[in-house]
Amino acid sequence: MGLFKKLSSSLRRGFGSGDYDLPVESSDYIQVQPEDSNRSKVLVRPFLLEDFEDIKLVIDSLREGYTIALVNIRPLRDRDLVELKRAINKLKKTCDAVDGDIAGFGDDWIAVVPAFASIHRDQVVEEVAK
Repeated sequence: MGLFKKLSSSLRRGFGSGDYDLPVESSDYIQVQPEDSNRSKVLVRPFLLEDFEDIKLVIDSLREGYTIALVNIRPLRDRDLVELKRAINKLKKTCDAVDGDIAGFGDDWIAVVPAFASIHRDQVVEEVAK
């Protein structure tokens, strides 16, 4: 009798009735299919805004709920400030809708996070904002 069969039959005896029936395989092991672990992982992803249309990919990733977006806004800032303001406003509205958070880092980067995360802000920055 194989090791697995001995183990499963002793477990069945120990637990009593067939309520805890273990699968019996003809080989010495059972292959367990892993869950879709890619969905439970958080993805930190860089984005580059060259046009206003590039914001769609950032927003779609944020709505999925598993992506922390690091957005380089420099190319759009250098080209067109009006489009940059539109893009940032759209990101802010999306953050509000998904209960996320958004913050700028320096002149060139914006971090956008979904609801499960928040962005640390120094008290000095918060006092200046008030």
